[in-house]
Amino acid sequence: MKTDQESDMSTAVTVRCEAEATPLVLKTVDILARTLRERGGLETTNVTAGGKGAGRADVVLAIEPGIGTEGFRIESQETPGGWRITGNDERGLLYGVGRFLRGCDLGSLSPLRDAGLAYSGRLGPAVPRLPVRGMYFATHFHNFYHDAPVEEVERYVEELALWGCNALSVWFDMHHYAGIDDPAAQVMVARLHAILKAAQGVGMVVGLTTLANEAYHTSPVALRAEPFPHHYHVEICPTRPGGLDLILKWRREMLEAFADLDIGYVWIWPYDQGGCKCPDCKPWGGNGFVRNSEAVARLVRAVLPRAKTVISTWEFGYWEGDPEWDLFYAAMARHPDWVDYIMAEGHGDFPPYVRKHGPPAGYTLLNFPEISMNGMWPWGGFGVNLQPARLQKVWNTCRHWLAGGFPYSEGIYEDLNKAVCLQLCWDPDRAVEDIVREYAAGEFAAAAAEDVVNAVYRLESNMQHSVSGADAFAKQLHSGGGGESVGALYGLPAVKEPERPLALLDGAAARMSPRARQAWRWRLLWLRAALDVELSRSGGQATDRADAYFEEVNGISHADGAEWAVCAPSRRTLKRLL
Repeated sequence: MKTDQESDMSTAVTVRCEAEATPLVLKTVDILARTLRERGGLETTNVTAGGKGAGRADVVLAIEPGIGTEGFRIESQETPGGWRITGNDERGLLYGVGRFLRGCDLGSLSPLRDAGLAYSGRLGPAVPRLPVRGMYFATHFHNFYHDAPVEEVERYVEELALWGCNALSVWFDMHHYAGIDDPAAQVMVARLHAILKAAQGVGMVVGLTTLANEAYHTSPVALRAEPFPHHYHVEICPTRPGGLDLILKWRREMLEAFADLDIGYVWIWPYDQGGCKCPDCKPWGGNGFVRNSEAVARLVRAVLPRAKTVISTWEFGYWEGDPEWDLFYAAMARHPDWVDYIMAEGHGDFPPYVRKHGPPAGYTLLNFPEISMNGMWPWGGFGVNLQPARLQKVWNTCRHWLAGGFPYSEGIYEDLNKAVCLQLCWDPDRAVEDIVREYAAGEFAAAAAEDVVNAVYRLESNMQHSVSGADAFAKQLHSGGGGESVGALYGLPAVKEPERPLALLDGAAARMSPRARQAWRWRLLWLRAALDVELSRSGGQATDRADAYFEEVNGISHADGAEWAVCAPSRRTLKRLL
């Protein structure tokens, strides 16, 4: 019979790190040890950064330039069960550890074999093809990024780095605040600092997202813009006397609040809330926006001289037609020295104008994949949002123009979509279904992967979820009722075999460890399938079981105080909001 000490050693993984003990290498070693422990129940021993030696090790970490920028190589060692992960550089070592962890089947019932870790992923070198593999956190609406304990957000940033994410951008949404000295604004500045510092800690380049003419809610009424439909009605017209001066004053204050960070990107955005329809600004995207953006970009260069300027074309043509595009292309044909990247993507598709005409003036593009909103209202309110087939279709239309991109994220419920986008930027030729399979094997268990892949694509085909009876529910509440008998409260598309994805996931769960079944990624996936079954059976009517599922989604996403767009719509939440 084994002693307790011998039992503990039987689940230990010996790691030797031969790379220099830089902060990023030390963080990489920490992430490796932490993931093995938390997801596989495996302790690590003999971890010494910068150490050398010929003794047996289950995992050896090293850095050797020559593989390719941010690339890595995974190979087996002569020692049975041993593996060597070599990064071209510090980032490459981290990304190699990410690939290695996904291939170790930590969610299986037995992640450690007698011969060592059971890595079954791809061997050999892997080098990213596109240089910008970013993510955008929409830090507003009291979503996960806004309200979750900051330690959870920091941990999530580290987990995205394991998929090859090398850039992160956040938004300081000015309209919430009276000014930069507003105590609430200072709380958000501190929170965004913490998130960006976590990103820098895993080698990411960090960025700030801005709207060209956004403003605090204290903006002078006389300077306010002629609004577009999505305005907060505090935006400033840059052509009114004093308007641009105030935009630049407030923007300088905001940039200086982050000047202690090594900001690598500043985005200048035209819409949703930006823009002005006055005669001097129309059409906004090719006229007022260009002049406004040039002034902001030159300010960015003065305050943050290392930052690259990203000009977005979001929603171009939606409100003012092709003339907006035509004038913007004409402005870019002059190759302005204040533009480094142009970002293009629309609501769920790549802009038809760009597909027809190609990038403006030959600029390399960044994309902005829609991974959060498509197919659900509220977004993420019914569990995971899954879009692999749609992302593959859109990618095929624009990949040849891209230097990378920043998917638009409103929370953690579209985690799979993030992995798809990051890996497409790593290898543009890779099939999305193969990425989904790697995600399923790495996050859940190899033996569960095929059932999970099958369930994911079935669930994607069953989208367009909504709270279709919200108005009736609100009317009953306001008339003194309890909102209990409104008939069909939830709308789901009619699908065949709504029980099939849940059955596939339940079968997969039987081949997963208890840790894997309790993890939030699995719970959000399972809850989506369970809600589809429950609401299909009830004909869209609210039930106590559906409410329990919704409440668990809210708990995972820290959305108990969320705004409508990012809540899970239990009856309790609807009563709070309606």
